[in-house]
Amino acid sequence: MAEPESGLIYWFRPDPRAIMPLDGFHISRSLAKTLRRGAFETTVNAAFERVMRACADRDETWISEEFIEAYCELHRIGTAHSVEVWADGELAGGTYGVALGGAFMAESMFHIRTDASKVALAALVKRLNERGFSLMDVQYMTDHLAKLGAVEIPGRRYEHRLAAALAADCAFD
Repeated sequence: MAEPESGLIYWFRPDPRAIMPLDGFHISRSLAKTLRRGAFETTVNAAFERVMRACADRDETWISEEFIEAYCELHRIGTAHSVEVWADGELAGGTYGVALGGAFMAESMFHIRTDASKVALAALVKRLNERGFSLMDVQYMTDHLAKLGAVEIPGRRYEHRLAAALAADCAFD
């Protein structure tokens, strides 16, 4: 993560670590209704850089220009991916991250329209489940992620789960 004031890049290793259990993603009644209504369209890898820049567009961000360049290169080589949510032809929300083996490290998300980031996460979880992924890392717990089913696990347990997931042969695309 880039430190907002200095731009220096630091490596963080939270313990406990927050993950989204792929079999425990919570779809509330209101989110289920939103999904049924079909007000949003989702795509994958259609606007990766736009999603990253939208995630960075806030008062304080750890997503520096260096990060955007690096992750765009990871996207070009097929390692970083995005899920976009569209409403009336406009980008309304999205998320991005890195896929390695059967692990997906979700980095950030954003929304312009209500529920768009939740729709992005629901689409991401569905895709990961369909492709046999076993770990979705969300690094840090937030109230928002907790409501969607994220949990914290001890660092050692995370490392074991990560090792197993990295050994899996899964393809995001």
